[in-house]
Amino acid sequence: MAGPLLFLPLRCSLFPFLTTALIILSLAGPVWATEDVSRAYLDELVTRANGLRLAETREWQVLLHYRRNLWGGYTSEQDAPGFFLAPDGKVNPQAELAATLTQFFSDEFVGRSKQPAQCAFVARYSFLKERLAFDPERLRPLVCERFNNWLADFDVEGISLIFPTGFMNNPSSMFGHTFLRIDQKGQTPHTRILASTINFAAELPPDAGIEYPIKGIFGMYPGYFSTIPYYLKVQEYRDIENRDIWEYRLNLTPDQVRRLLMHAWEMGNATFDYYFFGENCSYHILALLDAADTAFRLADQFPYYTIPADSMRAVLAQQGLVGAVVYRPSRLTLVKRKRELLDQEEDRWLRRLLEKPDEARSESFSAVPQARRVLLLDTASDYLLLRSEGAGEKENPWRDRNKIILSARAELKTPSPDMEVQPFVDRPDAGHETRRIGVGAGWRNNRPFEEVAFRGAYHDILDPERGYTPDAQIEIVSLAIRKYAPANWYNMSMGRSLNESQVRLERFSLFNMVSLAPMDSLFHAPSWKLGIGMNTIHHNTCQLCSNGVFNAGMGGSTESHWLRRELWFAFAEAEANYSKAYEERHRIGGGGTVGLLADLTDRWKLLISGTYLRYALGEHGDDVRWTVGQRVTILQNFSLRLDYNHRDRDDDVVFSGLFYF
Repeated sequence: MAGPLLFLPLRCSLFPFLTTALIILSLAGPVWATEDVSRAYLDELVTRANGLRLAETREWQVLLHYRRNLWGGYTSEQDAPGFFLAPDGKVNPQAELAATLTQFFSDEFVGRSKQPAQCAFVARYSFLKERLAFDPERLRPLVCERFNNWLADFDVEGISLIFPTGFMNNPSSMFGHTFLRIDQKGQTPHTRILASTINFAAELPPDAGIEYPIKGIFGMYPGYFSTIPYYLKVQEYRDIENRDIWEYRLNLTPDQVRRLLMHAWEMGNATFDYYFFGENCSYHILALLDAADTAFRLADQFPYYTIPADSMRAVLAQQGLVGAVVYRPSRLTLVKRKRELLDQEEDRWLRRLLEKPDEARSESFSAVPQARRVLLLDTASDYLLLRSEGAGEKENPWRDRNKIILSARAELKTPSPDMEVQPFVDRPDAGHETRRIGVGAGWRNNRPFEEVAFRGAYHDILDPERGYTPDAQIEIVSLAIRKYAPANWYNMSMGRSLNESQVRLERFSLFNMVSLAPMDSLFHAPSWKLGIGMNTIHHNTCQLCSNGVFNAGMGGSTESHWLRRELWFAFAEAEANYSKAYEERHRIGGGGTVGLLADLTDRWKLLISGTYLRYALGEHGDDVRWTVGQRVTILQNFSLRLDYNHRDRDDDVVFSGLFYF
């Protein structure tokens, strides 16, 4: 009785208080116990991880993007603070691993994606769970609904590596681009354009302009991963920038695909400083593939700079990794190939339709056989779409004309025949390697020399053109060192006779770019060139003097097929020189260049050019130059070159073998 008696008053006055206290105590006890259990289990996991030296494993270093630094430690290439869970995680793999295990016990949101650590870093969680065999009773696994839905939406069947080729009139595209496409189950070649992609790119401000190459070179833009529908990328590259696209299907296992996508999900929390030549799109795509299988070691092959074509070759070098290769032509290629099917009269019809689309309903056009009218209207529509893409949204005459063409085309009720469009350029991986070393010998004004030359990247206008954008040159950091044999001349500038051998830096180029875009009745893109560097001149009393050069030009080119293929070009150009050989140490002037680039055979190419420049500032004077160069390809990565250069009282001939690597 005492109990209830005692209990009754208590129920009336103290029950709420005691009930609350009991609830708190009943909860607090298990919390304390859980914390103790969690702390004990965390300590156990950390101890086991240290014993297994997991922080030193390649898997952990790939997932955290660690690279060896100059002091023997590690530094992650990743630059977003929220990506690391330890304060010094960027440089301390061990601390980051311990902090990651700690955070896996918490529901607290982390990273830019604002999720618990188990869900924000699913690849890390999967790796550590596998190695440490997490006990689900002591480390409760969380349901990552966002990740699961993201993964399920892909319904992934495979991964393709995509390479849009370069387009010379867009400097940011010169080396090409790479990204991944997530191929869904049941997709056909026609519906594959609806797939999603994984893309890495710099975040650029609107109208970046000239600041883009400067900030891009020095890593001053942040770079992000993103998933973008493939049709948008095709529209951007194929339709707007006129870049052919190559699709390489990768033979990844389901486990490799899952690991790749898990790490891609983690990259939603990452930011990398974007370097145009180093940490660019291709480099980080290779790092993603390394996460799929750490045995690949793809990114490790590019410690200093990454050129997309080289990254393609690295992927192809992995035995069995690349399967089928599919070509997706640009609209420019499509128009040119269709135009090749027209005879002269039909080509005139094409130009009439483009200028006056109402001609499509004229009686004279109706006299053209219907199958040829279909081809003409299809070609006209493709060309007008090509022009309208770059004409903006307002007052777009090309779009208005295309509407008339499409209306006339719809009245024919005849489907367009299937057409297999062949590329003008072979696959990018079929070309020569991008670095080059040359060994040669020659004469300069009857003084023999030996020469060793090096080029960091990428391709010059006389290199074997297979796999490269035709009629285009991009040279980055090239130099040549010569050893001249003794001569009996007295060099006024040096104050001594050249009666002993002389080793000197003969020429250096920071960059040298040329784009020759053939013009015809439909296409009118200009040609241009730009270069900065130094060369060696013979001027006044100076036999061998260094000369700084900046040269830029704008012009046009056209092609003929009298022999095989000839490209004729002309530039108006400006040039500035700086050298102690000049009376005022500098001269600035302008003039022009004309030349011929000819394919004599599949392996033999010839370049002839002549330049006249008149310098009106600094030391006044004229300069006339002649250049004849020819190349014969022996192997994909070996060719022979003979070059002759003439300037006033200065003749130079060099024969060299060029090795690409």
